Amino acid sequence: MRKQKITNIAATTAVTTVTAVALFTLAACGTESGSGSGSGGSVQSDLPLTDVHWSVDSLTIDGKKTAAPAGASVEIGADGRASARTGCNTIGADVTVDGDTITVGDKQSTLIGCPEQLQAFEKALGGAFAGKLKATVEGVEGGSAEERRLTLTTADGDTITLTSAPPVPLAGTEWTVNALIDGATATSLPQGTDGKAHFTFGKDGSVEGSLGCNSFRGTAKVSEAAEGTGEKAAATITFGRLSATRKLCPGPEMPLERQVQKVLEGKVTYELHHRSLTLKQADGQGLDAVAAAPGK
Repeated sequence: MRKQKITNIAATTAVTTVTAVALFTLAACGTESGSGSGSGGSVQSDLPLTDVHWSVDSLTIDGKKTAAPAGASVEIGADGRASARTGCNTIGADVTVDGDTITVGDKQSTLIGCPEQLQAFEKALGGAFAGKLKATVEGVEGGSAEERRLTLTTADGDTITLTSAPPVPLAGTEWTVNALIDGATATSLPQGTDGKAHFTFGKDGSVEGSLGCNSFRGTAKVSEAAEGTGEKAAATITFGRLSATRKLCPGPEMPLERQVQKVLEGKVTYELHHRSLTLKQADGQGLDAVAAAPGK
């Protein structure tokens, strides 16, 4: 499973690689680390905000609406701790919830390298998710937890819109590759290949999908995490030989295919978190993939 170093952003103002200091700051690169995991805020609200996986839909700043990247999400715990993922870094923050007001406090973030295409959105989102935010939840009456929409509004009138999203299983979910991993660095996909590489695990031990252009099929043996000698052993997937079509693919699709195919060979570790999946080879090569949010 991916190991990530943590830094307390609020206490480390000298780290120049961090471009924003709010919960969603994912534009930072490097391996700076720090101490402090946060003591948690407090939650006093009747709104159904906590212990829900909120998928970020869009951000509106100064009247301009921008769609969120696949996999962007946030969770607020009943203990006053919030965490966010976008398929790259993981960020934690202390939050205080008082009625319909959320106040963001101390923040910590992993500092692995992120795809450039995320940086502008993440920096803007980081500026919006800060200070006091007004929360509005819709769809509570007569609907399930998976049908709720959350709007967070800043004092300046900017908004973050989110939708509650249920977790998905490893098997039966179409996983779309959204980043490639090399050690502690995640890189964006070659330009023009977003959404083209995807795969689905079958309950019968099969795997099939697209490497980016050519379709493929093979076997995949899943081993759940198990207790080892003093530590929890990593969950693994062992891929058998893949058979694929042999179309000649244009431009950037072939480099993407080669990199994805290298990851889907032999035994890899996997980390499944709600609607995001990370596969990693022993040498640090891997990929991040996400399941589409409801309605997307």
